[in-house]
Amino acid sequence: MDITAITRGASELHAPAPVAAPDKAAENRQIVQAVKAVNGAEMFGEENELRFTRDALTNKMVIRVVNRKTSEVISQVPEEYVLRLAEDLKQSG
Repeated sequence: MDITAITRGASELHAPAPVAAPDKAAENRQIVQAVKAVNGAEMFGEENELRFTRDALTNKMVIRVVNRKTSEVISQVPEEYVLRLAEDLKQSG
């Protein structure tokens, strides 16, 4: 059996080129600009604004419509009970 032929063939194999990661900073800037445009257009009324946050327990993105004056959450996606359910499932699993 010719071992050099096997070794030589193995050295010719190449790992696939890594896929370039998207520029997260540029992506974040685009999201911030989009949110500013939506809030500037007062799409949720002149007293409300769109906010993106990260839930501290689940580390999931949360989108909220919030009253600018009172900071009351008008609506939220995903809803709070869904976030807590996800956290409970994560802890029990």
